[in-house]
Amino acid sequence: MQRYISKIKDFNELVMFEHSIFSLPFIFIAMIVAADGWFGFWLLIMGALAAVSARNFAMGLNRYADRDIDAANPRTESRPNVDGRLDATSIMIFVLVNAFVFIAIAYMINDLALYLSVPILFVLGSYSYFKRFSHLAHIVLGVSLGLAPIAGVVAVQASIPAWSVILSLGVIFWVAGFDLLYSLQDIDFDKENNLYSIPSRYGADATLFISSLFHMLSVIFWALFVWIAGLGIFAYAAVILSAVMLGYEHKIVRKDFTQIDRAFFTVNGYLGVAFFVFIILDKVLA
Repeated sequence: MQRYISKIKDFNELVMFEHSIFSLPFIFIAMIVAADGWFGFWLLIMGALAAVSARNFAMGLNRYADRDIDAANPRTESRPNVDGRLDATSIMIFVLVNAFVFIAIAYMINDLALYLSVPILFVLGSYSYFKRFSHLAHIVLGVSLGLAPIAGVVAVQASIPAWSVILSLGVIFWVAGFDLLYSLQDIDFDKENNLYSIPSRYGADATLFISSLFHMLSVIFWALFVWIAGLGIFAYAAVILSAVMLGYEHKIVRKDFTQIDRAFFTVNGYLGVAFFVFIILDKVLA
């Protein structure tokens, strides 16, 4: 039994399950808006399982593809995919199982969800290889998480309204912006190993500027989402709070690069949850 518990812990560390906090709030935000309130326990469970299995697939494939890179990077050399705790076969089985689970959940939700499930997995998996040939890898990661709101609204109403695309654009630039900040940790390693990233190509100052620009676009798109979806004062408050939190995130990173983990995980985690809570308040109290 202890052996199985240990393996579960290793897989949890592999995909950093707790970081599902980045995608879950926005899939539920889309579901709440699409349903104009509570969307039911069945879709709550299906939405959570779909988000987690999709993220497990993407992170597992990324760790599988990056075994050589992670082994050479001092920051990542102790990850389970390179230190001997999880072999390549086990990781690939984990990836395939999660892909199957995601497709099966999509099948149980509706036809449109099923038709989109494989293309979504393709997009999620493509990020793992983009960094090897394109500086657009940050955008691809943003698109991967930005699909969450569209998946949420498809689950509820089997369509893709304009407001869900605008919400997704906000998520895309939000994720791409904080991934740029996170990539600053590996700027020297990426240069030495010919890996493609905006920090390694353009330097720290340009990266900070582009990240700020991306986050400004996020706030603009989220404000447009609130307006187009016809939401109320609490939803606009969520946008304002998000702008403040993103500004604080950049202040932390600009002051001290060693605080990147704090900015990446803590601030962004709270941002998604806060946005979600304010949307709930908007629907309950409006």
